[in-house]
Amino acid sequence: MSTVTVWLAVLCLTVVAMVYIFWNYSRIKQLPEGTAEMSELAAIIRSGAETFLKTEFKYIGIVLAVVAVIFCMVIEKTSGISFLIGGLMSSIVCILGMKSATYANVRTSNKARESLSIGETVKVALCGGSISGLAVQAFGMFGIILVLLLGEFCFDGGVSHTAESRGLLVNLVCNPTMMRISTYSLGCSIVAMFNRVAGGNYTKAADISSDILGKLRHDLPEDDSRIPNTIADFIGDNVNDIAGNCSDLLESFVATMSATIMIAVTLYQVAVHKGLEIAEQAFTNASLFPIVLAACGLIGCLIGLGIANFKKMSDDPSRELDLSTWISAGVTVVLGGIASYMMFKDYDMSAYGFKLGWASPWISSVLGIVSGVAIGIITEYYTATEHKPTRELAEICTEGEAFVVTKGDAIGSRSCLLPILLIGVSLLISGVLGGTYGVAVSALGMLAFVGATVSIDAFGPIADNAGGLAEACHLAPEVRAITDKLDAVGNTTAAIGKGFAIGSAAFATVSLITAYVGQYTEIGADPILNFASFAVISGGIIGGALVEYFSAVLTDNTIDSAKLMADEGDKQMSVPGVLEGKVKPDYNKMIAMAAREAIHKMVVPSILALVIPVVGGILFGVQFVGGLLVGATIVAIPRAIFMGNSGGAFDNAKKYIESGQLEGHGKGSAAHKASVTGDTIGDTRKDVVGVALDIFIKMMSTVANTLAPVIRSISIFRF
Repeated sequence: MSTVTVWLAVLCLTVVAMVYIFWNYSRIKQLPEGTAEMSELAAIIRSGAETFLKTEFKYIGIVLAVVAVIFCMVIEKTSGISFLIGGLMSSIVCILGMKSATYANVRTSNKARESLSIGETVKVALCGGSISGLAVQAFGMFGIILVLLLGEFCFDGGVSHTAESRGLLVNLVCNPTMMRISTYSLGCSIVAMFNRVAGGNYTKAADISSDILGKLRHDLPEDDSRIPNTIADFIGDNVNDIAGNCSDLLESFVATMSATIMIAVTLYQVAVHKGLEIAEQAFTNASLFPIVLAACGLIGCLIGLGIANFKKMSDDPSRELDLSTWISAGVTVVLGGIASYMMFKDYDMSAYGFKLGWASPWISSVLGIVSGVAIGIITEYYTATEHKPTRELAEICTEGEAFVVTKGDAIGSRSCLLPILLIGVSLLISGVLGGTYGVAVSALGMLAFVGATVSIDAFGPIADNAGGLAEACHLAPEVRAITDKLDAVGNTTAAIGKGFAIGSAAFATVSLITAYVGQYTEIGADPILNFASFAVISGGIIGGALVEYFSAVLTDNTIDSAKLMADEGDKQMSVPGVLEGKVKPDYNKMIAMAAREAIHKMVVPSILALVIPVVGGILFGVQFVGGLLVGATIVAIPRAIFMGNSGGAFDNAKKYIESGQLEGHGKGSAAHKASVTGDTIGDTRKDVVGVALDIFIKMMSTVANTLAPVIRSISIFRF
């Protein structure tokens, strides 16, 4: 089967997935929204989210256009086109995911109101989430196939290890296919960075200010519509936890596919240079396998989520969500094994480091899949109310804020070891069995069924919004009981999703760093990053410090915005009639303030990740940048896990108390107020810093991959 035939087959699969996505989208929109008040609030949320994204994408569009022109002029004459395709795919996924979520949230509330059935309500929320999840995988694959087909039919004949190209103005020789693949990935990265930074600031400034006003200053119920910040908080759930998460995992998914293809090319060049015999078809299959494995994962997701969409749901939401994940992962494992056998069984792949022949890439992918599932289980243990760590944190809330913060920090730190140990061992075994190619395939294995993981993660904010709407619209207690149960499950799925995003970022970044070393190494030479070099060591130290600085900037920005919004909310609630429920607060003013602050404060952190590798590389060379990437990754991964899990534990400890499970210490008690303090601290950790750190290291690695030929040629000081 020819390369183009495989690409076209995968393209057809992505189109089928897109048809299913839009069919689900149409089904969601046709469901009734409920009462007039529910429709009104849902419309405000939808309008606010759309307005925010429109404003944000004006800035993103300018950045994408400028960078695309620079790439075409300086790097490679067609790379700007692939860069724009990456930005476009990521933007489409963000918009589609956000719109589907803002339609699904109110319909989930109404389904609970009409049916009083947990199973039927879960189905609506999961259907809404599956639109986001499948869009991530389908559009990510569609974009990369489009880039490859453009190369095949319009430019230089597809994936090549010998072709050369130049920029329109600068005589810089580079491999055009590799440059287009890396710039496609970078286009996805830039959109993801802006979305995560801006979305995180928006949602957590609104959430923190809403909690301060409702729970600490005015003693009002959570999600009370008299608090103007509440509606901005609802919107924030969509622009960060849906749009931001979609672009984040799309970027990871695309980056691992890109890195695997680039490593396949580098290894072939090394083998040819050394005079090793390797069939041309073996190289072709090594380049195709990442796309085929991703296609196997997409089939698994369509099956797993399709079954959930049509079967009768039980009243155990966790069981139903877990079942979708296991089916998707299981199908991916089976089809991935068949693909590996068919593509590698007839070739000697020792030049690629395969120790077990055709089974090496398959085992590597399985290690990645198992790691992804296991990291989710570990994250659930440290953050869910059913388990010891979060319950212990809730119990110590009776001792005051200092105990809460100290205990939460300990939980976050303790939770780092097992996921990182799992990642390290998986990468080590993958490297032993399949060399650097095996490491990249392991990363892709973890993300091969990303459609299912994002779908279940998106279930969380949809359920959260549904519960908020049920309370804000004063629906019956039995309805609120259903949405509360979904919200509790959603909190756990959201925490698992953040753990998965961070774990996948670790895998993706390692594969990107490996690809980067191959990109700057002279053709045919063994790729080496010299850790005995003072340039690498100094780069590593600086990279670690930059992670801390980036975290501080994001935290300061969020707290500054939250304070402004809390003061504005207080001012509105002092207007006569607002607290009595006779006068509605000015929601639009609060929404506009949240959007203005988020967009204003997204620029500097986002540009940091783009500029740092460029400046460092031009000044100090490729080895320094390699050290920068390694140092940042080593510091960022445990930091991100700590932030995500401690924040998740803080959040669920508060909900544990609010649900009345801590005897004698319910809402309004001193223990509850202490837990709110912990939750306020945790909000910035888990939804701003933790989720942005993974994009920070991925984006720096993607920039380095893209500009490796430039850095190698023009660096001022070469060490």
